[in-house]
Amino acid sequence: MGKYRDIYFIGIGGIGMSAIARYFKFKGYQVSGYDRTPSELTAELEKEGIAIHYEDNLKFIPEDPSGTLVVYTPAIPHDMGELVYVQAHGYKVVKRSRILGEITEGQRCLAVAGTHGKTTTSTLLAHIFEDSGEGCSAFLGGISKNYGSNLLTAANNVVVAEADEFDRSFLQLHPETAVITAMDADHLDIYSDLAHVKEAFKAFASQVTGTVIKKYGLDITPDDTRASIKTYSYDDIRADFHAENIRKDECGYVTFDLVHPEGVLKGCRAGVPGWVNAENSIAAAAIALTYGIAPEKIRSAMAGFSGVKRRFDIHYNHPGHAYIDDYAHHPAEIAAAISSIRDIFPGRRLTAVFQPHLYTRTRDFAPDFAASLSKADRLILLDIYPAREEPIPGVTSQTIFDRTDMEDKILIRKEELMDTLENEDIDILATFGAGNIDRFIEPVTEMMKRRYGK
Repeated sequence: MGKYRDIYFIGIGGIGMSAIARYFKFKGYQVSGYDRTPSELTAELEKEGIAIHYEDNLKFIPEDPSGTLVVYTPAIPHDMGELVYVQAHGYKVVKRSRILGEITEGQRCLAVAGTHGKTTTSTLLAHIFEDSGEGCSAFLGGISKNYGSNLLTAANNVVVAEADEFDRSFLQLHPETAVITAMDADHLDIYSDLAHVKEAFKAFASQVTGTVIKKYGLDITPDDTRASIKTYSYDDIRADFHAENIRKDECGYVTFDLVHPEGVLKGCRAGVPGWVNAENSIAAAAIALTYGIAPEKIRSAMAGFSGVKRRFDIHYNHPGHAYIDDYAHHPAEIAAAISSIRDIFPGRRLTAVFQPHLYTRTRDFAPDFAASLSKADRLILLDIYPAREEPIPGVTSQTIFDRTDMEDKILIRKEELMDTLENEDIDILATFGAGNIDRFIEPVTEMMKRRYGK
């Protein structure tokens, strides 16, 4: 990297891209970039001294190809003007995943992979290292509420990385230890079917040099990796790491004793409510214990974990009314989130607002989305957020809507959401999606406070 002065990011506002941009800014490089739309995250990057523009315009690209490294996200269209230009004019152009692989090379990489659960687990793992005094650098797929960033830095050689399966990005990593949380069908525009998803995760496992810690029941065997294999679960006693003596308080926080290969760590409390977050805590603790962090420090850090923005994020909780936002955009994630909400608020009436993400994902999983969303009492379904995709004929939110097994449901445009909610009698409200539904978090929270009290 020493030959480069400028690092230029195409798609800098993405959660993974922005962490790497922050890393190179921290390292003293000139960092700038393009993104399609301004966001809270791009505003933060600009405050940190990173120049960002929001139009496809060649004048913003650093002029010296030999002194500039260009990093791009595969979410950018291949015919985007700036990307085409740098590829044709002698710039070194690499995907985000390649750069993350180069950064972690030669370091003690602790990675968290899986089709869901990886962001919360990796962020908690980074918090355990930071809170224990061990320290780490961390590249996270969400904004840590403890640190207000998706990047942590440290002087040691430990790197915590969220290992993203999209575009097979995680195959650029060769971790010392890795957790695999789930291997569900997803990104079928990349993988075509579940068999190829599993094949990619097996390839990832084959690159782990020390220990693979898999969710109990996942199809990763000694034939797939030279690493040793351990298992974890929330409450399956057959797993190497699992909870016993589980207690839940009236606010949904879970306290448990953590059974692990070296003994039992009593009195662990997950810092974020819900059984799913307790399971993520077990996964993060499993890596930390394998690394050698003292059990008592793990227990303390776990209790002090504040969570990740947009991961089971409780924005309002008042007697009789609550509002939760979650990034869930896959049927299994939605089902798990609704299960946790039911666990925390038993017997309450749940209104789910969902913005489907991508035409391909809607096409591939419409029946599964319908089944997961039908676990709510009322559904408010929004139009598809297309992200990088062009429309697919015949694929709309109606594709999900018609398959739901519920009577209390409406299909609206996102511009109608606030007016709709103003006229709702809300008990428990949850918003789900990976698109721009996050723009509603603040107005919905303020509406809840105004209507039901602060």
